[in-house]
Amino acid sequence: MAAEYDLVILGGGTGGYVAAIRASQLKMKVAIVEKAALGGTCLHRGCIPSKALLRSAEVYQQTRNADEFGVEVNEPVLNFIKVQQRKKAIVDQLHKGVQGLMKKGKIDVYQGFGRILGPSIFSPMPGTISVEYENGDENDMLIPKNVLIATGSEPNTLPGLDFDGELVISSNEALEMEELPKSMLIVGGGVIGVEWASMLNDFGVDVTVLEYQKQILPTEDKDVAKEMEKQLKKRGVKIVTGANVQADTLAKNDYISVEAMIGDKTERFEAEKMLVSVGRKANIENIGIENTDIQISNHVIDTNDFYQTKESHIYAIGDVIGGMQLAHVASHEGIIAVEHIADENPQKIDYNAVSSCIYANPEAARVGLTEKQAKEEGYELVIGKFPFKAVGKALVYGETDGFVKIITDKKTQDLLGIHMIGPHVTDMISEAGLAKVLDATAWEISQTIHPHPSLSEVIGEAALAVDGKQIHG
Repeated sequence: MAAEYDLVILGGGTGGYVAAIRASQLKMKVAIVEKAALGGTCLHRGCIPSKALLRSAEVYQQTRNADEFGVEVNEPVLNFIKVQQRKKAIVDQLHKGVQGLMKKGKIDVYQGFGRILGPSIFSPMPGTISVEYENGDENDMLIPKNVLIATGSEPNTLPGLDFDGELVISSNEALEMEELPKSMLIVGGGVIGVEWASMLNDFGVDVTVLEYQKQILPTEDKDVAKEMEKQLKKRGVKIVTGANVQADTLAKNDYISVEAMIGDKTERFEAEKMLVSVGRKANIENIGIENTDIQISNHVIDTNDFYQTKESHIYAIGDVIGGMQLAHVASHEGIIAVEHIADENPQKIDYNAVSSCIYANPEAARVGLTEKQAKEEGYELVIGKFPFKAVGKALVYGETDGFVKIITDKKTQDLLGIHMIGPHVTDMISEAGLAKVLDATAWEISQTIHPHPSLSEVIGEAALAVDGKQIHG
């Protein structure tokens, strides 16, 4: 069967399905080709299921510590089967919601693998999509005026640490564990590794993190990374930085072990399972890019500011173009790409105004430059920093660790970066994002009267601290 469309989207993840909805709003005839389930990695193997598990871990720990709040309970029992059932119920509900949105927008969904064809009898230009089906059904041919590649990414690994699904696992397998291991060795102390370390520790698993760089969370501000490491270690997580894992020493028995070079010494680490968390790689293989003039650099697709590839009618967004590799970023990129197709004159994204979050315990969030990045760009800095322990609501919550750090340009007073670590900061970072979008100064943030008592007071105090005018510190 052959069908014509204004837009065909390869990939029904967060970026792809949001782009489809926007295209439908703009009266385009749209189709999505998705080989698995609508919602993609974020909904099924990433953001949502991992946060559901993190919430269960948080509740488990809160219950264990209930006595601190005058609430006496028996020692809580963790039923991990129910934890997984709750996670699945949340994913299923959201999945049904996405399916409903596709029906509402009259968006055709093809459950198969899409491949871009070169010039053919269907079109003189590359871009016809051949949809292949696992059950052997005849391919469908989709003939679009425009194509959007939104095929996402998958967990990366290190040579010699290949995933086996049992002892050496990725976050995909970790999310589907039927029972918790007694111990976990996590290779990689970036965002995903730290979230898993925090979660598993809260569930009572003995966790060791091996990070190659000198600090965990290498892309974060050094003060935030230092505080995160301090808090995780205080809870019993073992963290080893500067650890060069020697994959050729990997040994598998009833448990797993591997050696790591730390400075000029070698140390062997053992655990029941190993979670390899060393980033993600773009899904650009076997989708027909070789049939086009699309250019690839560093294993991701090259685009302009509006996500056009070298083939002007083929766009790409999300993890396949590298960048921040965040679900909310992919969604917005998809909207901009579609609006560009429709000549809506969209604004390009200022990635320095995009918030990113770490859903560990404690949470961390940021927008803009780190202190190191700002110095490397030649700015003379004025920094305001304020701790949660001086905020009444944090004491009420029993979560007083952490701070907000605001980095400004001494010359212009412009906000360069806002960094937070502490309770509920992933819910508070949007204030900082709005400030960046509006090109606000710390003074303007300080003029926002934050409600009392609230955790957000820490933002106002940090803004005052830029000029040394903080009230409670």
